[in-house]
Amino acid sequence: MIKSINSTELKAMLDANEELVLIDCREQEEWDEGHIAGAKFIPLSQFPDLYANELKDKSANLILQCRSGRRSLNACQFLLGEDFENLTNLEDGILGWQNNGYEIVK
Repeated sequence: MIKSINSTELKAMLDANEELVLIDCREQEEWDEGHIAGAKFIPLSQFPDLYANELKDKSANLILQCRSGRRSLNACQFLLGEDFENLTNLEDGILGWQNNGYEIVK
């Protein structure tokens, strides 16, 4: 099962130092324009090749994020097929994050 949260919920989780792995699956130029601090960068176009090196714990709390939530949902579905257990999609993506005025890093 894939859970869904919005950027306000993600911000609260990060502020509470909850144990999670935030994965940004946008492409390089999008990442370079700005991303959420602490995110791992695994672009969707290279996801099948890169995920295994970055994501060792199949029970870790993974939150996937892209621009608006569509690509990250695809990445969640891919990981579900690889037996990952704890998947959450950031449904409003980095657009929602920025619309709420939350900080991004470059």
